[in-house]
Amino acid sequence: MTYCVGVLLNDGIVLLSDTRTNAGFDNIASYKKMFVFEEPGERVIALMTAGSLSVTQTVIARLRDAIDDPEQTETPSIMKAATMLEVAQIVGDTLSQVTSEISEKLERMKQGATASMILAGQRKGGGPRMFLIYPEGNFIEATEDTPFLQIGEHKYGKPILDRVVRKDMPIDDARKALLLSMDSTLRSNLSVGMPLDLAVIRKDDLTVSETHRFEPGDPAFSAMSEAWSRTLREGFTRIEI
Repeated sequence: MTYCVGVLLNDGIVLLSDTRTNAGFDNIASYKKMFVFEEPGERVIALMTAGSLSVTQTVIARLRDAIDDPEQTETPSIMKAATMLEVAQIVGDTLSQVTSEISEKLERMKQGATASMILAGQRKGGGPRMFLIYPEGNFIEATEDTPFLQIGEHKYGKPILDRVVRKDMPIDDARKALLLSMDSTLRSNLSVGMPLDLAVIRKDDLTVSETHRFEPGDPAFSAMSEAWSRTLREGFTRIEI
């Protein structure tokens, strides 16, 4: 399984994903779930994926093929799209088509294949935007009232986001909120695991402003996790009912 989360702010976008795809006593695998496409100064597009690897890898491959040689593929290039809304439509159509094709092949085995994605980015002349794209190809957009989007095992990390995330919060605070949301998920669900990939897209940079990979045992992440646990324990003891 997986957990990916993004927040759309006045100052830009913060994205975070884990890398675990299978978990068990003797079967753990890691695959990157955050993919970036950029033409610095013109546009930056990031995709995070959750669900069937066969679906998500095929979608990413088709999007890349369309970028590399748009004349040889039926998929339009996301790097030629006029708006981020058009990018969302291209990704949604591709995801829907691939999901249908792979599900049809798996039907005789009574298996299914499904995936969802978070799309975020900015093109020159427009503002930062973020979308959650469903397996059917339809999508919703992050708004002032709902500035964060999640896919995968989202329930464990949602409470802190509901309480603290605001569109006008600083990027550093949003980064911390997403990391604490991930920490809660890691503690409660073994199907989500490190390494973690973090990306920041600052408004009007039109490129990825910051990236970081948190490996297992990362000192900064471990210190933050312990500080959060200690703060929760101390807060719990102070509350009276």
